[in-house]
Amino acid sequence: QVQLAESGGGSVQAGGSLRLSCAHSESAYRRYSMGWFRQSPGKEREGVAAINSIGTKFYQDSVKGRFTVSQDIDANILYLQMNSLKPEDTAMYYCAAAPGYVYPAGWSRPSAYQYWGQGTQVAVSS
Repeated sequence: QVQLAESGGGSVQAGGSLRLSCAHSESAYRRYSMGWFRQSPGKEREGVAAINSIGTKFYQDSVKGRFTVSQDIDANILYLQMNSLKPEDTAMYYCAAAPGYVYPAGWSRPSAYQYWGQGTQVAVSS
């Protein structure tokens, strides 16, 4: 059973930065596609960024140029560097993992991922 643990959330002012981390429990991390999702109260969970099992990166249009997804494969850690944060980025952020390859057309669908972390809260004030 894969376990995912997010950290790094917090409260910042608009324009600030945060770096989220997600620790993956398995040594076979490199075989997984990994994603970052977020959810605000009353809204559906949405894909923010992802790296699939061959290293291709994907971003939601609203975060392109501001957020960067990366990974340390040796340490089994996924990162999300978030710069120029906006109040609309306020949400609970979740890390997700899918065994194997996630196709580009499906990277942002929560149903494509089998394992989920508990989430870390990000709050951006104006």
